[in-house]
Amino acid sequence: MMLKLVYTIPEMKLKLYGFILLLICHFLSVAQHASALPDSLFIIQDSVLIPTKSGIPLSAILVRKKGTNTPKPAILFYYNYYRDAKDAILGKRSAARDYVGVVVYPRGIKTNLNHYMPFENEGVDVYDVIEWISQQPWCNGAIGMYGGSYTGYAQWAVVKKLHPALKTIVPQVAVMPGYDFPMENNVPLSHILSWSNDDVYKNKPLPRSLPFDYFNSGTAFRKLDSLAGSPNPIFQKWLTHEAYDSYWQSMAPTPEEYKRITIPVLTTTGYYDGSQIGALSYFRNHLRYNPAAEHYLVIGPYDHISGQNLYNRNLMGYIIDSVAQINMRDLAFEWLDYILKGKPKPALLKDKVNFQVMGTNTWRHVSSLQAACNDTLQFYLNKGSLTPLKPGTKASTLQIVDFKDRLRQNNYYTPEICFDSLDRSNGLLFVSPAFDYPFEINGSFTGQLLTRISKKDMDVSLALYEQQADGKYFFLARYVGRASYAKDNSKRQFLKPGKKENIPFSNTRFVSKKIAKGSRLVVLLNINKHPFEVINYGTGKPVADETIKDAGAPLRIQWLGESYIKIPVKK
Repeated sequence: MMLKLVYTIPEMKLKLYGFILLLICHFLSVAQHASALPDSLFIIQDSVLIPTKSGIPLSAILVRKKGTNTPKPAILFYYNYYRDAKDAILGKRSAARDYVGVVVYPRGIKTNLNHYMPFENEGVDVYDVIEWISQQPWCNGAIGMYGGSYTGYAQWAVVKKLHPALKTIVPQVAVMPGYDFPMENNVPLSHILSWSNDDVYKNKPLPRSLPFDYFNSGTAFRKLDSLAGSPNPIFQKWLTHEAYDSYWQSMAPTPEEYKRITIPVLTTTGYYDGSQIGALSYFRNHLRYNPAAEHYLVIGPYDHISGQNLYNRNLMGYIIDSVAQINMRDLAFEWLDYILKGKPKPALLKDKVNFQVMGTNTWRHVSSLQAACNDTLQFYLNKGSLTPLKPGTKASTLQIVDFKDRLRQNNYYTPEICFDSLDRSNGLLFVSPAFDYPFEINGSFTGQLLTRISKKDMDVSLALYEQQADGKYFFLARYVGRASYAKDNSKRQFLKPGKKENIPFSNTRFVSKKIAKGSRLVVLLNINKHPFEVINYGTGKPVADETIKDAGAPLRIQWLGESYIKIPVKK
């Protein structure tokens, strides 16, 4: 008999509804600022249909300031969250700054949802929109784009084929489809069903008990929408592409396309932004294939919302430094003014990479992400310790995960950045000695796990913390990834039960923080088994189709002491 779990509201908010709550906060912020820009100041044209070569017109809102008759630069905000008349604020913000504001919805949004499939048509459709805008009498032929998340992705999609009227883009917290959303390192994210259910289809909100119904029943993850009573084509299609295959790869620029992106670009993201991995991948690839590109990065203590809007002074319990209290939307318009109106470049942009070191109240400015650090700390994971000395080949730590057991979870749960005690949730802790000197962590941790396991696959979670001298913890970053895709995210390669295997990891978030003298570093290593992410039972079947009937014997993992983590630092 399956036992029903007892769960808490805070846990639900974090795991399933956290993303939705962030969107609600974003919408409330939009409403608050809208009152300062009354409609009476503008000429607003709603539900304008922009033709495209596909034959499917896109719905748009055009906003111009009253009393201006000369052609202006246009700011295109491509927006997939239709919220009725409130969306005019997205155009009014541009018009108030003496631009023409153009808000455009993706194919099918606000018209016929049968035409909509996320990410698939942005490259061609946005190009057609820019072509149309450039030919309007109110546009002077210069167009810029800004905005975050899906809106950030759309900017990278359209520059695959660069339109001459597009002079700059400001992709903020930009997702990279298949790379960091709807999955990260080939593990589906917890909110991908609610994203399309609530924000695209506008269906009744998912039942609060849904993740627990999934967990307790042991059903296949693919049946999550059926459990909710709302079949979801987007969710189902995404689950058929668990590899970073040609379907996903076609949505991002190719090396040759990056090379041809010659317009100036400003990227913004945050240490706690769910889309940081994608945002930095765009940045790295652009400069890799076009080293002369005028592309700037701003990154600091921001999440997915504050990385594109107003800062959050209290970020998950961490009071950010005063110098980090920057409105990223204002920064975007400073950049647009710089490119489209010839005004001074934003003062913050002193070099290609501009990052805020948490705990120092300072910004650093360097020429590349690699230049942010000047050394690396390497620690081996051995019997509860992070040690700089490589242990013998026989050193190992045993972990057992019983996927049939629904009383205990193997969970990653960090509701806040700063907290008093760390819940290991049946994972393994590895702790370094106390440091007798201060230093900065500046960059993304990497490493490899050496292991022998009893199954063909597993989903690995590895979180990094600072344990301060007073015993309190500070969450730094986390890796989550599917072992069978660790060597190649486009091709599944099963582990051989009982054989020594190497699981490299490198696709982690950039973070910058001063580590004080007397602090320790802590690694929490675990295997996902909880209601909020898909459970990989390790059979080798498509993971979304596995059920508790596939659990079999408990997963036995020998974590070999040769496993290590490398942390980029500045001393």
